[in-house]
Amino acid sequence: MSEIKSIGVLTSGGDAPGMNAAIRAVVRSGLYYGLRVMGIRKGFDGLINGDIEEMTARSVGDIIQRGGTILQTARSPQFKTEEGLNKAMAMAKVFGIDSLVVIGGDGSYRGARDISRLGMNVVGIPGTIDNDIGCTEYTIGYDTALNTVQDAIDKIRDTAYSHERCSVLEVMGRHAGYIAVNVSISGGAEAVILPEKPYDLDKDVLKPIIEGRNRGKRNYTVIVAEGVEGKAIEIAKEITEKTGIEARATILGHIQRGGSPTVQDRVMASMMGLKAVEVLKSGGRNRIIAVNNNEVTDLDLEEALKTKKDLPEELITLSKIMSL
Repeated sequence: MSEIKSIGVLTSGGDAPGMNAAIRAVVRSGLYYGLRVMGIRKGFDGLINGDIEEMTARSVGDIIQRGGTILQTARSPQFKTEEGLNKAMAMAKVFGIDSLVVIGGDGSYRGARDISRLGMNVVGIPGTIDNDIGCTEYTIGYDTALNTVQDAIDKIRDTAYSHERCSVLEVMGRHAGYIAVNVSISGGAEAVILPEKPYDLDKDVLKPIIEGRNRGKRNYTVIVAEGVEGKAIEIAKEITEKTGIEARATILGHIQRGGSPTVQDRVMASMMGLKAVEVLKSGGRNRIIAVNNNEVTDLDLEEALKTKKDLPEELITLSKIMSL
């Protein structure tokens, strides 16, 4: 197995706070170990089109506190084709890139797997606010997103109390309820609706709201994960019609992706970036960086893609108990 000399780094899929910290860690760790590091802009699309530039320590100065990704990100339908993959490999040879660090989610990992099958050495770093990657307990951006949502809940509650309303907040997470269930606990919500669990509106939402009103409550919060059928607006309408309590829906949307990353996201992203470079330097190929049992480790790419992740039942139970 030949020794690597140059690393390409890209961000793919949805952006997440902490991606810049991971880029910074890959660049500075690569330089520390005597490697050339090439920044690839706009994900796999940038690799196909040669939107690539060599990076120095100063290239990643003053970015650790910034949200988003300085390398930008983009979807690339062309990369999913055989022609696109071959173009990407050819462009990597032009720039002397013999290994690739891909920061992103499941879709990004599948792109990494596809190009690895053509001979590229790849390592993936989990970057998504959804925390829905099966092989790892933690993904970059998740902690920051939780704190952003919590801040929004606290602010919206002030208005809900003033008008004696029910706030129905739709949070992100694709088909996973990690953000929803955690902020329902931290935000003191009366109910949380998750894609992992079927729900009964009367039993799971209306009943705790009415019971709260009978105990003297004057504001109510319902958290809805975006992957649930019957979104926040429809649920708010039904709450108003069936309880007489004015309900307002708020869809937080992409505000959850932005903002300066938390200490947790900065440190974890830095540890993952260093680990990715060390894996490549030590001869590791086609690996995924993961956090399990509070340890940063690496796993086989193909096996990692097969791993499923279930929402912990104890979190759902805790949410129900805390809403009493």
